[in-house]
Amino acid sequence: MSEKEQLQALRVRIDNLDEQILGLISERARCAEEVARVKMASLQPGEKPVFYRPEREAWVLKHIMELNQGPLGNEEVARLFREIMSSCLALEHPLKVAYLGPEGTFTQAAALKHFGHAVISQPMAAIDEVFREVAAGAVNFGVVPVENSTEGAVNHTLDSFLEHDLVICGEVELRIHHHLLVGENTKTDKISRIYSHAQSLAQCRKWLDAHYPNVERVAVSSNADAAKRVKSEWNSAAIAGDMAAQLYGLTKLAEKIEDRPDNSTRFLIIGNQAVPPTGDDKTSIIVSTNNKPGALHNLLVPFQARGIDLTRIETRPSRSGKWTYVFFIDFVGHQHDPLVKDVLEQISQETVAVKVLGSYPNAVL
Repeated sequence: MSEKEQLQALRVRIDNLDEQILGLISERARCAEEVARVKMASLQPGEKPVFYRPEREAWVLKHIMELNQGPLGNEEVARLFREIMSSCLALEHPLKVAYLGPEGTFTQAAALKHFGHAVISQPMAAIDEVFREVAAGAVNFGVVPVENSTEGAVNHTLDSFLEHDLVICGEVELRIHHHLLVGENTKTDKISRIYSHAQSLAQCRKWLDAHYPNVERVAVSSNADAAKRVKSEWNSAAIAGDMAAQLYGLTKLAEKIEDRPDNSTRFLIIGNQAVPPTGDDKTSIIVSTNNKPGALHNLLVPFQARGIDLTRIETRPSRSGKWTYVFFIDFVGHQHDPLVKDVLEQISQETVAVKVLGSYPNAVL
């Protein structure tokens, strides 16, 4: 066969496969509609339906990755299925998700990575506003940053957990790539000001010292706000990500300027529903202890004795008194696991208070 004939045969095969894929996606969507009908029909008086189940979505994505034999990578296949699941879920019940805005932030990117693009995403001006929207029932879930691999904990998020009784339903990790962005009117040889969020400026400090040592660095409320400002100025640049660049039509003058190539941020999904075990879970708690020598050591001993892996410990001032503190602890396992239940029971007897923020699947993507 000639090259032309081979290509034509392959295109016919691809067209046939596309038709089969479309048919299967449509069949899956009809199943999703049927799931919604079954759930609504089985509701008890006053009961609210649960359409989004984090443990089920985590299992599906992990299962797909286990079955995948290439040539597409596991994460690429999982992202494709995430979007299919997102669109199917929207047929059952469109999810409303609040995130730390404005549009174009990394938090919005994290929300879309976790829930897919079929959700209704609503930007909020502050982390506490995200918590309030979820607590009031105005949205189904919220997405907030909790820690960065370079800069550490996001204290506003930790403090908000002290004020609101919400549940952590999931987590998502996002690789953070910063770019130096300019607008169509920017005179690149006359840049005298660079806008970005304070944390992003810190994450690109060495690169800025080397390439723009004498340029003013201006901290603003978000990277998206920085990108928006640059669009209307001729002598400024912004440090932001891909989403902000696309949203505001900016050009990348330099790409991936973060000082550490492994720069990542972890985000939490907050809501009002508890998540059943999946076998690959994480639990977050807040513990308040008496201010006495050995308090932290005594708190950690039960975890060590039962071989439970701690993944994070943070300390924040308590709201109950001066020079008193609470510990935020993440560890591997689910609060309903027998070993974890034993630990929680033991530390609750030896501390002032223990609050379980939630058990949730480990990040799949």
